Parts: sequence; structure tokens; C-alpha cells
Amino acid sequence: MSKIKFTKEEKEIITKKIQLYFQEELDYSLGQFDTEFLLDFFSEEIGSYFYNRALYDAQAILEKRLETITEAIYEIEKPTDFPR
Repeated sequence: MSKIKFTKEEKEIITKKIQLYFQEELDYSLGQFDTEFLLDFFSEEIGSYFYNRALYDAQAILEKRLETITEAIYEIEKPTDFPR
């Protein structure tokens, strides 16, 4: 997996959310540098777990859809003497 990279705008939004969380939930004020450092840490050390979970979820959805398509194909299949 390649390194998770955020655009400048995405990074600003995420860092603001982190700062807000620390302020509201922990009554602790994080500076911009510390917040970006924390975001980089999470991205590098924990991001893979979220990324992989998203892949597993996407795979499950695709498998379910493929099953539906396969069933639809069997429904329109014409009978022949050939075994399946």
C-alpha cells in the first residue's frame, strides 16, 4: 500500500476535527504542528487498518452484486443438452 496522502484542504479539515475533539472531549488544546504530527502518525501507523477494512467491505459488496448478476444470468439461460 502506498502512503496515505491528503490534499491541503483535506488535511486542514482533519486537523481541525482532531483539535476540536481534543478540546471538547479531553479539555486539551493541541497546536497546529502537534495536530499535524498526530495525523501523520495515525495515517502511517493506523491508516492501513482502516484502508484494509474498507477494501474488505467493498469486496463483500461486489461479491453480493456478482452473486445477483450470476443468478440473473442463470434465470435467462436457455436449456441445452450441454452440462453446466
